[in-house]
Amino acid sequence: MTSRLLVAMQFALMALVVLRASPANASPAGGVLLAASAFVGLWALASNRPGNFNIRPEPKEGGRLVTHGPYRWVRHPMYLAVLLFTAAFATAGDAWQWAALAALAAVLLAKARREERGMALAHPGYADYRARTRAIVPFIL
Repeated sequence: MTSRLLVAMQFALMALVVLRASPANASPAGGVLLAASAFVGLWALASNRPGNFNIRPEPKEGGRLVTHGPYRWVRHPMYLAVLLFTAAFATAGDAWQWAALAALAAVLLAKARREERGMALAHPGYADYRARTRAIVPFIL
């Protein structure tokens, strides 16, 4: 699967969940997930330098390996933030939104695998970092 297709699928699945959410079904759990998403996403951005970020699953030329901040706990904190954000809206939805969230998780795992192949080639210390750090969910995945 190409990088652009993975990115397009990611945004399409996110839109499916978010646009189908009903404000009438909003819950405190959704609010907590939304806050957690903002925290993780902003922390990841603050831990990066400008220009080091890429929405496509390829390392940027001249990019550096970030292993501090949320990257100490997970290799893909922005993917975690995307899942938390989308899950917040799924709590105000139906089974179709939860199915789209599961599909989104699969797309993000595919993006992570593709990205990690490039990171291993671009950064000599990536294999050690990968061995000691979870991919997306701390202590689990």
